[in-house]
Amino acid sequence: MNLVRLLMGAVFVAISAPSFAAPAPENLERQTSWGLYVDSREAFQMKTSQTGQKILFVDVRDPIEIMFTGFTDTVDINIPFLLSNPKKWNDKKNVYAMEVNKSFEPLVDKALKDRGLSKEDVVILMCRSGGERGAPSAKALEGKGYKQVYVVTDGFEGDTVKDGPKKNWRLVNGWKNSDLPWGYKLNQKKMYME
Repeated sequence: MNLVRLLMGAVFVAISAPSFAAPAPENLERQTSWGLYVDSREAFQMKTSQTGQKILFVDVRDPIEIMFTGFTDTVDINIPFLLSNPKKWNDKKNVYAMEVNKSFEPLVDKALKDRGLSKEDVVILMCRSGGERGAPSAKALEGKGYKQVYVVTDGFEGDTVKDGPKKNWRLVNGWKNSDLPWGYKLNQKKMYME
């Protein structure tokens, strides 16, 4: 009897699990313990599918960055993993220092609960390029009961052009470059306001 229940449970998981899987990033720092990765098109398909209401899609970028680089209303909420601190300077990068948002995990948990979801449900995290904040934000959720955390591997703006007159411009892939819905108009109800 227990074997039958186990097999039925395995079949249910196989049927209900999303069938999306971008390859794992080569850079080990961009990998997570879940090993769950999607590209921007797959994230869009997951969120707009019939089961999309059982998914929490989080933009982990700083809201000031979003204001200048664009936003997609497909995400459920903006919860920045790193916030710029205009009182501190990063000499190495010649920009304002970025600091970890200590409220990140509690706010993800709250966003799940506000939507009638739990840590058992799918969470998708998207940053600008897919790595610098995507994987670290996922790692901030490790060991806290989350079961299915995906990272968007190409992020909102995508990878940079390697050669030519537009070298270093983010035009290769990502949400903005994949004909997915986005714009510069922000949805205040979804933006981080703390």
